[in-house]
Amino acid sequence: MQYYNTILETIGSTPLVKLNKVSAGCKPLILAKVEAFNPGGSIKDRPSVQMIDEAEKQGLLAPGGTIIEPTSGNTGTGLAQLAAVRGYRCILVCPDKVAPEKINLLKAYGAEVVIVPTSVSASSHESYYSVANKLTLEIPGAFQPNQFVNPNNPKAHYLTTGPEIWKQTDGKITCLIAGMGTGGTISGTGQYLKEKNPAIKVIGVDPEGSIYSGDMAQPYKVEGIGEDYLPRTVNLKIIDEIIRVSDKESFAMGRRLSREEGILAGGSSGTATVAALRIAETMGKDDVIVILMPDGGRGYLSKMFSDDWMQSNGFLPAPGQTYYVKDLIERKMAGGRIPGIVSVQSEDAVQKAIELMEQYQIDQLPVIGSDGHNAGSINDIVAMQVVFERKDPSQLKVSSVMGRAFPQIAENEEIDRVYRAFRLGTPLVVITKDDKVTGVLTKYDIMSHMRESVGRTVAAGKGSPVAGVRK
Repeated sequence: MQYYNTILETIGSTPLVKLNKVSAGCKPLILAKVEAFNPGGSIKDRPSVQMIDEAEKQGLLAPGGTIIEPTSGNTGTGLAQLAAVRGYRCILVCPDKVAPEKINLLKAYGAEVVIVPTSVSASSHESYYSVANKLTLEIPGAFQPNQFVNPNNPKAHYLTTGPEIWKQTDGKITCLIAGMGTGGTISGTGQYLKEKNPAIKVIGVDPEGSIYSGDMAQPYKVEGIGEDYLPRTVNLKIIDEIIRVSDKESFAMGRRLSREEGILAGGSSGTATVAALRIAETMGKDDVIVILMPDGGRGYLSKMFSDDWMQSNGFLPAPGQTYYVKDLIERKMAGGRIPGIVSVQSEDAVQKAIELMEQYQIDQLPVIGSDGHNAGSINDIVAMQVVFERKDPSQLKVSSVMGRAFPQIAENEEIDRVYRAFRLGTPLVVITKDDKVTGVLTKYDIMSHMRESVGRTVAAGKGSPVAGVRK
């Protein structure tokens, strides 16, 4: 007979699955390590068992004791499952952004769940770290594995995930893509693989709003990855590059994975896949990219797989709302207040730029090359300096004084890309088709669009007032 003594013995040995449709056109072989095949449904089953096994060996957790952990859900599931098998009490402290399905799953295993706010800082007495520490001190016989500092977190991946990938790819892996939360997964797996072959690239994936990729900490919707401080379990020396991915890109790709590949995966798997496709553009046909997909999508059915939730958070357009840049350009031109683009060519005289700025009461213009490409920019300060220095603007070419080109975005891109560009401080964005300039958008255009969106939504009496434009 073939059987396991407990469900915990089935952890690991998860499959590698080739991506086909979402990776169409990519030269490398792209493989997904589908960790939803673990019994608890995620990659966190691995460190959960490793941390508790070591705690039992060291006498830190005795029979009848209590496991307490701050977690966004997946580590909690692994610990709750283990506690059920081995007879421990389990208390899990979760941020309030965790999907209801995950909370109900924890309770299904018999765990007690304490919900705390996501928006507070790590040092706040309300943070899930602080609440978990307080409970651990107050409850006799309590043990906190603390995946953020416990060396057995990365060790679990050094002992299992890394060797599995090396064996499954026959040592041909050239690039590992993994999200970064505690950092245990990427650090342990990456260390093992680099010891086998130092040439392997280890790429970290980070949501916008996490400090790993340089941000001041801000709220974001993707669960399980990103941090507002550096955990002790992450080894940044192992990581060759960190790629930042937005919530919207993550969720859109997560939905594509289910609909095109039949892989029902969570948002962080979408994040990693977006990064893998970017990296694939720089690699060749002999490369093998492995994506660590941390969990399945059943814990997100009320979130990223819900059209209503996606629309209310601006990740999908509400019915009748503008979504693509080309739609906004068309609306702007139809309004007739100002042409779709007011510009000068690099060979024009500065005098023409001055006249256009005066005519349309604007203070900057894009400069377009003779081939129609985005070549540079000129503003009223430069024009004023020309006059101040008593140079003849009618005899001076724009190319001799122009500055750096404004950011450009293709007209088939979504509007939120324009909005993000303005958040980074650019005064205007150049819109292109086939790399040739077709128009410009300003902050005024975006504000007008948002006001119109509010009016349409209020008139319809439903939805988010700015769906289609990410807040």
